[in-house]
Amino acid sequence: MELIGPTSQTYISQRTRLHYADWGNQDAPPLILLHGGRDHCRSWDWAAEELRHDWHVICPDLRGHGDSEWNNTGYYPMLGYVYDLTQLIHQLELAPVTIVAHSMGGNISIRYAGLYPGNVRKLVAIEGLGPSPKRMKELAETPYDGHLRNWFDAKRDASSRLPKRYDTFQTALDRMHEANSYLSREQAEHLTRHAVIRNEDGTFSWKFDPHLHAWPPENVEDRSVEQLWAQITCPTLMIYGNDSWASNPVKDGRIKHFGDNVSVSDYDRAGHWVHHDRFDDFMAEIKAFIG
Repeated sequence: MELIGPTSQTYISQRTRLHYADWGNQDAPPLILLHGGRDHCRSWDWAAEELRHDWHVICPDLRGHGDSEWNNTGYYPMLGYVYDLTQLIHQLELAPVTIVAHSMGGNISIRYAGLYPGNVRKLVAIEGLGPSPKRMKELAETPYDGHLRNWFDAKRDASSRLPKRYDTFQTALDRMHEANSYLSREQAEHLTRHAVIRNEDGTFSWKFDPHLHAWPPENVEDRSVEQLWAQITCPTLMIYGNDSWASNPVKDGRIKHFGDNVSVSDYDRAGHWVHHDRFDDFMAEIKAFIG
């Protein structure tokens, strides 16, 4: 019987129930599609629909996102996300796995590929390297204790406010479309449908934990992460939108920390969400790359 859509599954990591969408075809090679910050697993639906016939597609919701549980502390270190991915691959026995990931998901996946190079068959990371060298230099101008105090203030602010409420779904949809003007209205509506919950009073709120706005200072780490970049052995494709805020590693010099197995492509008329902004071209490139 043809699968109409994904099933909702869960696994446990760090005593937390985490959700993933499983698109079936378990006998096919495993493929993880990992979303970015303040996003959700169903943002990959269009890609999963095209890939599920040849792959066993698994789309996790990061902790604090989508239908995964929030951390009681509202504290989300990057290392915890890497461990969650490690546990997913370990528990489902997915290695060697192919990974396509966006933004924070790309950052997580790149670290995993450096930690466990034998477990990743191929990797596609869309704008996943984090702050540019220029931005890191700017951040270094603030002493560490200053970053800590700023984070404490941001945490206190997040804890004192209820999640943003929108009176109508249409208002939430408008906000989604405003955040990425490259989206078609149809794309924005689909993303919003899976991004919001309906509150008891009939209003709508985003599913992600508001504390995710308070980014822990250790998540903007020093360049020791470059050691992990150098340890990646699988064929890796990094993708950038030329209209994005993200810095292309070929242009900013970070590509020097990677081996010859890593290539970079960029897209005109695309921002941070290349997989939405240039979907057809993106899909053609990754299909050719992952095989």
